[in-house]
Amino acid sequence: MKNPMSLQGHNIIVTGAAQGIGEAVSRLVVDLGGHVTMVDMQGDKLEALTSDLGSENADYYVGSVAEPAFVQDFVQSTIEKHERINGLVNNAGIVRAAMINKMPIETWQQVIDVNLSGVFYCLQAVGRHMTERAKAGDTSPSSIVNISSDAGRRGTIGQINYGAAKSGVMGITMSAAREYAADQIRVNSVCFGIVETEMTETIRSDKFRDGVMAQVPMRRFSTPSEVSEPVCFLLSGAASYITGQHLSVNGGYTISS
Repeated sequence: MKNPMSLQGHNIIVTGAAQGIGEAVSRLVVDLGGHVTMVDMQGDKLEALTSDLGSENADYYVGSVAEPAFVQDFVQSTIEKHERINGLVNNAGIVRAAMINKMPIETWQQVIDVNLSGVFYCLQAVGRHMTERAKAGDTSPSSIVNISSDAGRRGTIGQINYGAAKSGVMGITMSAAREYAADQIRVNSVCFGIVETEMTETIRSDKFRDGVMAQVPMRRFSTPSEVSEPVCFLLSGAASYITGQHLSVNGGYTISS
């Protein structure tokens, strides 16, 4: 029986791939038959992960998605090495917490640069390539998945920069989906709740755990491997008629009428 989520023959770029959700997505891409091109600032972790996955299945670039020149360079290099890019997972993100009245401008800008502008830089560079392929008659699949957050839907105390960026990611997703649809390039976002990663250690601590858990109907946090599957679903042919959507993967945290 054919696996509808197969990524056989697909080359997928994953940003923020060195740990957490990005690492889990990278591993699943390979498990589903794809090749993964990983991007992160942590070169030692990328090297170890590439060795684990096998150099025939994975390669990597070290740098920041907040640097437009770096983004253009690694995207072009990926195209030259693999001929085409079939998927992009815009996962790279940082947290710099502070209450509104105490947030330095630099703290605001750091998060916007990575979590919002970085998404645009990568989407634009990969989207141009996908559009050119489509206009040249290449009908191979093209899918972009932007990682957003419940913080972009509901807001979050002490992280106005993060909430603004993640809300903006949903806006980028909808606009790009409309622009790219005629060329059969799909663009969706995934909005996570609390995933057990280094980034969420504070909110999962004893100080906040009970209050957060009381708002999650499934009464548990998710794991990186668990949330990687919806991401790869959106990359795959199983989601061939889905675009411009925000998929909530949060244990029911944002159930609405």
